[in-house]
Amino acid sequence: MAAEWDSGSEAGPTGEWPPATASPVKEKEALPEESDAGVSVSGSSEAKVDDGNIQEAESSLREGLSLNYEEARALLGRLEYQRGNVEAALRVFDGIDLQAAIQRFQPSLSEKPLSKRNNKLRSDSSNSGSQHAASLVLEAIYLKSMSLQKLGKAMEAAKQCKSVLDAVESIFQCGIPGVMVEQKLQETVSKSVELLPELWKQAGAYQEALASYRRALLSQWNLDDECCTRIQKRFAVFLLYGGVEASPPSLASQTEGSFVPRNNLEEAILLLMILLKKWFLGKTHWDPSVMEHLTFALSLCGQTSVLAKHLEEVLPGIYPRTERWYSLALCYFAASHNEAALNLLKKSLNKNESPNDIMALLLAAKICSSSYLLASEGVEYARRAIKDAESSDGHLKSVALHFLGSCLAKKSRVASSDHQRSLLQTEALKSLNEAVSLDRHNPELIYDMGIEYAEQRNLHAALKCAKEFIDATGGSVSKGWRLLSLVLSAQQRYSEAEVVTDAALDETAKWEQGPLLRIRAKLKVAQSLPMEAVEAYRTLLALVQAQRKAYGSIKNSAEEDEDKVSEFEVWQGLANLYSSLSYWRDAEICLQKAKALKAYSATTLHAEGNIHEMREKIQDALAAYFNALSTEVEHVPSKVSIGALLAKKGPKYLPVARCFLSDALRLEPTNRMAWYYLGKVHKHDGRQADAADCFQAASMLEDSDPVESFRSL
Repeated sequence: MAAEWDSGSEAGPTGEWPPATASPVKEKEALPEESDAGVSVSGSSEAKVDDGNIQEAESSLREGLSLNYEEARALLGRLEYQRGNVEAALRVFDGIDLQAAIQRFQPSLSEKPLSKRNNKLRSDSSNSGSQHAASLVLEAIYLKSMSLQKLGKAMEAAKQCKSVLDAVESIFQCGIPGVMVEQKLQETVSKSVELLPELWKQAGAYQEALASYRRALLSQWNLDDECCTRIQKRFAVFLLYGGVEASPPSLASQTEGSFVPRNNLEEAILLLMILLKKWFLGKTHWDPSVMEHLTFALSLCGQTSVLAKHLEEVLPGIYPRTERWYSLALCYFAASHNEAALNLLKKSLNKNESPNDIMALLLAAKICSSSYLLASEGVEYARRAIKDAESSDGHLKSVALHFLGSCLAKKSRVASSDHQRSLLQTEALKSLNEAVSLDRHNPELIYDMGIEYAEQRNLHAALKCAKEFIDATGGSVSKGWRLLSLVLSAQQRYSEAEVVTDAALDETAKWEQGPLLRIRAKLKVAQSLPMEAVEAYRTLLALVQAQRKAYGSIKNSAEEDEDKVSEFEVWQGLANLYSSLSYWRDAEICLQKAKALKAYSATTLHAEGNIHEMREKIQDALAAYFNALSTEVEHVPSKVSIGALLAKKGPKYLPVARCFLSDALRLEPTNRMAWYYLGKVHKHDGRQADAADCFQAASMLEDSDPVESFRSL
């Protein structure tokens, strides 16, 4: 830091000396900065300081340069500091009375210039001299603070640095004016403002550091853009990573109608956005770390779509375009805008751009693994990633194999034939097992394997995976408990599944209990305990409504994907339960509640058709089922219900019924009711062998049917 104070700053004061408030030492003509006399006096004082005679050196400076006590000590101390004699400099600085100096400088620096020209010139000359004297003393206290910091006395250093700023505020009560301020004085103020928060942090006084940052940014210090930018960035970093919760800014610093940050994260984001705006306006240089900190902050609060907007605003040439596309794709993927993310990745993976970018390939495969329609495309991305990671990174190869298995599993569910489906399922499990062999401690990989085993009704293997996932996560992730409960229910072990669900509820935060409460209600239904099921649904409804009131009716898409139970689902479940009990009035009320939340829903229309069917209104039931299909073309329960009703209408409807049931099984091969009604169709059509196979499949699936589809996980 000593290097920042150049040798030119050691020269004697310029202008009229002594100032109006100078020491009573006899006035002598001020020496020019470059004069021989100035050099000789300085040289003699250096020799005396080397001998340790501070008083004699001070006296020499005062007589030679017409300085008062504080100014002479300031010059001597600065000389010692520049020579690296920190302890000697500190002894010199200790003799300066800052308060006495402030009282002398304040009238000269704060008085208004007179109207007459000669008085104005005299006032300006006096003001310039006072500023120079103030600059010497304030610089000395700043260097004293720096000396204490170098000696490891951060708390004392912070107090001395704070005294500099307090003195400046006392002298310039309306803030430092933008003009007619000596450059050296402004430099001292700017460096003190920038240093003080860092000293408080070194001393462990974090609340004082926060207050100093805000004081630096809210007070009138006449800081230049670069200095202000450095302070804003350090403040934002401290808010993000300091581990200290800051209280909101004081009411005195708040402007009516302005945005007031409520916590550290909001305040840091505000500061970082201000820094970006400065760069856009050309007031500061580009700093890539600002965007990195903003990325972290916006990711923490789930506002990745806002981050994408800022990335798009960065001028071309700052980031390579493939890097920008990948970053934007990550933002859109996190905001559940998968289509936009995949389109950006396709541009990046073009043969003329970066076709072998393994991270982009993995992200594209991950996006495709969540959709049946994109599964085939995802398989290609995953295989390209496996090829690129073959010899470079075992972990990345494991990730690629994981996504390949997930994409193959999704693809198998829309396969056109049983043979193709079987081949794809086998290949999916092979990829997942190979991924596990490369990364045995990946909980998500174990979980996805458990889901695939459960879908293929290998319940023993699925149970093992569920237990391994719970052990690996310490039971802190509710979806592991849900998988275990559903697997146990598929094994007809309802009481054990209920024990698991209750244990999971004890281990799960209140807002995350919705899916577990839904499973508990369905377990009660499976055990023929309808009243207890109704009570479970009521508990679930209370939770969902409390969540809606807490978070508002508008939720972002990321929240909806976190296995949250909607109020619509609860009313729908209650309607189905009351229908099974023939409580028609209650069922209709629940359906109306569900329709009010979602006017056009295949599940609601199917439930309405089910009520009509149970009340033997066949035509109304068929109309409701067809309306459900017009709302959702691939709604499997509606296809099964239509097939079952048409099978009862006579031989001429059997081909149409068989078509609907076969299509339902293509979409959901484990639907036992579809197999059962297809068996009845074959039986009525005289194909006894086919009917027997269908009934056998339905019987096997009934013995392994969970209370809730594994696809709900």
